[in-house]
This record gives sequence, C-alpha cells and structure tokens, in this order.
Amino acid sequence: MSQFFYIHPDNPQVRLVRQTCELIRQGEVVVYPTDSGYAIGCQMDDKKALEQICRIRDIDKDHNFTLMCRDMSELSVYARVDNTAFRQIKNNTPGPYTFILKATKEVPKRLQNPKRKTIGIRVPANNIALAILEELGEPLMSTTLILPNAIVAESDPDEIRDKLEKLVGVIIHGGYLGEQPTTVIDMSEGGTTVMRYGSGDPSPFE
Repeated sequence: MSQFFYIHPDNPQVRLVRQTCELIRQGEVVVYPTDSGYAIGCQMDDKKALEQICRIRDIDKDHNFTLMCRDMSELSVYARVDNTAFRQIKNNTPGPYTFILKATKEVPKRLQNPKRKTIGIRVPANNIALAILEELGEPLMSTTLILPNAIVAESDPDEIRDKLEKLVGVIIHGGYLGEQPTTVIDMSEGGTTVMRYGSGDPSPFE
C-alpha cells in the first residue's frame, strides 16, 4: 500500500518532501504533480523501479524517458546543449516543455534512446516538483502518467490512488491539474523540431 501525502501546491511542507525523497532513495516509485498533469518517476539509476514504471505504463525500453531537473545548470550536466539551444531553453523554463537532447555520459544507458543516444530533459514550473528535486539533489527519472489505453495525462490524484496505490510507493496529492502533457521539442540534431504539441506554447521554437 502506497503512502498518500497531501502537499500544499504553493508552500510544500518540508517534512513531507523529505519523507517523499527518502522513499525514492529506498527504491520506491513516486507519482507527483508537474505543470502538465501528474508524472511518475524514480531514482535515475534504479533499474528495478524503472522496470516497474514500464509495467505500469505499458511502455518498452525504446520509450523516450525524461530527466526532471531543478535548473539549467543541472540540465547541462546531463545533456549536450550548444549556446543557441541553451538560450532558447533558458528563455522558456521552468515550463511545460520537454527537450530532446544528446545525452552525456552522466545519463545511465538504459534511460537513453538506444538508437539516437538522446534523453528528454525538463525543468517543471511546479513548486512541489521543484522542492522534491531540490531535496533529492539529482534529477528524477520521469514520464508523464498516461495509463495504458488513455490518451491524456492523469489529473485527479484520488483517481490515481484508486488505480495505483498497490503499484507505487508514494502518491502526492498536489491539487487537480490539467490533463495535457508537455510540448516536446527535439534539439538533438541542431535546430528545433516540435515533436508533440502540448501545454507549452510551441511558437518560440517554430
């Protein structure tokens, strides 16, 4: 049975954020709010937790996984970013965008796209997500919580609890959110390509 924490969306309680991070470090899978619906995540190098996420979402190892970062300096440790891309990303983060970039050697191979050696990177505009990332001190391996046969992200934490409380370690109730996933921008080959239209305004990248 998972832990179910009510965390305040504007002023996240430090005690609950710490408890959440402790459970993540112990290998638990977490469901948490972002600026584009709920996400499901785990520690970056936890193979078993990653496999659990793949089972819950019914995705394979070729899926484009995302590292949720707390700021631009952390982002540039895990992805190769040229000056132009850096400026574009900086001007639009934190925000509901996922950027596909070439991964650095800091990214575990199992998280990289096996053919392209890319990784999704994002900096969320959500106080709870940022508090968790700050306390954790490293990116969180994440993917939008879109359950099998669904086309939108989960937005109701009570419904998430009904569906997943036996399958994950922590569910954070951080309010009822929008259902639209992030806008995905591919910058891995130089230039910018909008791969998915979502909650972030694509016009700065078109």
